[in-house]
Amino acid sequence: MVTTGDGHNDRGGSPHLDGSTHPGGNGSSGTTAGGTKPATVRIAAVGDVHCAADGRGTLKPLFQRIAAAADVLVLCGDLTDYGLPEEAHVLAGELAAAKLPTLAVMGNHEFHSNQQDEVRKVLEGQAGVTFIDGDAKEVCGIGFAGAKGFGGGFGRGTLGAWGEPAVKAFVQEAIDEAMKLEAALARLRTPRRIAVLHYAPIKATVEGEPVEIFPWLGCSRLEEPINRYPVAAVVHGHAHNGTPEGRTGGGVPVYNVALPLMRKSYPDHPPFRLLEVPVNPDAPADARGGPSATQAAADDAALGHAPVQTTVR
Repeated sequence: MVTTGDGHNDRGGSPHLDGSTHPGGNGSSGTTAGGTKPATVRIAAVGDVHCAADGRGTLKPLFQRIAAAADVLVLCGDLTDYGLPEEAHVLAGELAAAKLPTLAVMGNHEFHSNQQDEVRKVLEGQAGVTFIDGDAKEVCGIGFAGAKGFGGGFGRGTLGAWGEPAVKAFVQEAIDEAMKLEAALARLRTPRRIAVLHYAPIKATVEGEPVEIFPWLGCSRLEEPINRYPVAAVVHGHAHNGTPEGRTGGGVPVYNVALPLMRKSYPDHPPFRLLEVPVNPDAPADARGGPSATQAAADDAALGHAPVQTTVR
């Protein structure tokens, strides 16, 4: 297992968004045999799956692998290629392989055909996906706050609201998205909070892309609320040729989980990031809602290389 922390190979349960037992997934309940919460919850994060209308069967192996490793699935936008309902229908069928509580944000591709509302309805109704667009959700003791985000550039190069109305409207869109993220973070009261975006909040995780397109890949305005609240980690996509990891100015870890980048950066491992988040410090080290460590290791061996794992503090 590729590890960027010192986490265990424990598995939590597969709860609904309200914390109750999920009927599918790995068959675990989100609690140990003694009825206590597991020590950790495992979150699989991936973005930019770009499901096409003719892509039936292409993503199913990925979601099967995620179901074997995680308790919660987070999708970081660009779920479809052209933002078409028929693509969403295909993706809903692929997601059936995961059978996990699934949270998502929209990406810019979902807006291309001006049918984003229909795409959302399909994925909510057929796959049970919960979109967190300026919303906050708690899953198994972890708080999730989400927004699509927007472009605008980073640091001293961040575009300001000056000049033509079109420029001011562009900047206002970035401000509105940052305010949605802040409002969602403010509503959470959980000890652990995960921010979910499509656009990048920092420059570090888009580096590797052509410098000329940095302003279209994210915006520092998104970083501001992340540094104001106790966020444990941020996941985003969009920058296919960026960098897998970075940190905000306040030290919050940021992970670019765009599927093309994960494939390129970790060619010998499944293309998603697995965040292991402690939720019950009072649980014994081996307390888990899912398989034992021995069974987990056997699952990894049977399924090939283990995922890229990070322990979130």
